[in-house]
Amino acid sequence: MEVNVDAFLSTVESHDWRNRRAHPTKLIASSPFRDRPDETPSFYINLDTTSEYFGCWSDKGAIDPDWASGGPTKLAAYILDITYEEAREKLSSEEVAEEQPRIRIKLTETQALSRPKPIDITEYLNGEVSYLTGRGISPEIQRMFGVGHDAKRKAAVMPWKSPQGDVLNAKFRATWGKAFWYSTRGAPVKSMIFGIDVIYAQGIKRAAVVEAEIDAMYLWSCGVPAIAVGGAEFTDERADMLKRSPIEELLHGEDNDAAGAKLKRQISEKMRGYCAQYDVEIPREYKDFNEIRDAEKVRSICGQAQLIEDTVRLNIREFPRV
Repeated sequence: MEVNVDAFLSTVESHDWRNRRAHPTKLIASSPFRDRPDETPSFYINLDTTSEYFGCWSDKGAIDPDWASGGPTKLAAYILDITYEEAREKLSSEEVAEEQPRIRIKLTETQALSRPKPIDITEYLNGEVSYLTGRGISPEIQRMFGVGHDAKRKAAVMPWKSPQGDVLNAKFRATWGKAFWYSTRGAPVKSMIFGIDVIYAQGIKRAAVVEAEIDAMYLWSCGVPAIAVGGAEFTDERADMLKRSPIEELLHGEDNDAAGAKLKRQISEKMRGYCAQYDVEIPREYKDFNEIRDAEKVRSICGQAQLIEDTVRLNIREFPRV
């Protein structure tokens, strides 16, 4: 596999590494896949551009052996919250300046790529997921979104669906840490919005937009309709899907950090004129809505959202609804 060096390094630098240590040819830090930072960082990435193992990483304190080591594709997919196929395309993209360095690396990991098509997750649908209940998501909302549990890999399974309700991919979110992955049989998530099927089914006109699936389902549990875009990037494909949806009022509930602010700017720009947009002020002490374990407070915050004047919806929609 050929890796665009600048594309990979840019991806690595976009992540907020905990306990990062200086090193000339490695990035040493706490593992991004575990909830608690290790006192002595045991995670590292090979950043030596002369090495055939450039971009490969190791987590000495890994809980799951599947996340003990890997290559640049798996790491980029995690950081950017995209599928392996999308990460592979990003790291080997031809749409770069000719002078940008590219190197060929040796990989031991292999990921089977397949055509995008609806997938079957019924094997994981076995009732309430205690991990999600513990995150404040009610059993009713879990059923509405069709979530499940992978007992073997200890992960919550959250389906990404088309506006018509077909399961096109699913995110597997580890219950033992922060690791997650998408089904290798599913479609690219860059063209999908989590929860858009519910918006269509219920004809929702006012909803919040957040980054994580858990935040969206938690908001629903608090009585606030919401959608999630996954990673901190709002693609043109997602914008087109949202423009065609029933949503007429969009509440910005992105994370309280730099990545969230960047995502908000992207969404604001691409959705300007297609729906009225509102600024939701999450208190500084919280990173996201799921940290606010008070449903009444969540509803109050969303109820006080302020209209962003220059985003007022046009009378005529350019995009027909699906």
